[in-house]
Amino acid sequence: MSRNAKINTLLLLVVAALAVLPLVLGLGDHKEEPFAGADAEAETAITELQPDYEPWFSPLYEPPSGEIESALFALQAALGAGVLAYYFGLRRGRRQGAVRAEAAGKPGAEADAANVTATAHATATAAATAHASATAHDEGGSGGVSGDGAGA
Repeated sequence: MSRNAKINTLLLLVVAALAVLPLVLGLGDHKEEPFAGADAEAETAITELQPDYEPWFSPLYEPPSGEIESALFALQAALGAGVLAYYFGLRRGRRQGAVRAEAAGKPGAEADAANVTATAHATATAAATAHASATAHDEGGSGGVSGDGAGA
């Protein structure tokens, strides 16, 4: 197993432990809503400490139900995860491209570069020959491409 695979496996186990341990240890058993969000916990604490507290502002949009609020939160989390995945994928692709470009410039890749250059030269020569042939054919007075479509 490679070093990256070991690190990824360890991180996955830590995340799973963080999700499962509170349930197994019963950390929220003494509460009415054991795993309420931080907003609900803060609201409860504020109303207990100062019952006459008035919020400074109200939300711009209040979802009609808790299910819709949860769905919007999940959508927000999914979009954030997508942006992060795109960013890290882009970085990895650029890094791999740089490694490939660097490998192409090293000794041993010179034969490959020579082959590419020879192929490009042969293609350019063939194109120039075809152009010269077509030009000569046009100057010969045939008025363009021959009837069989060969052009020469």
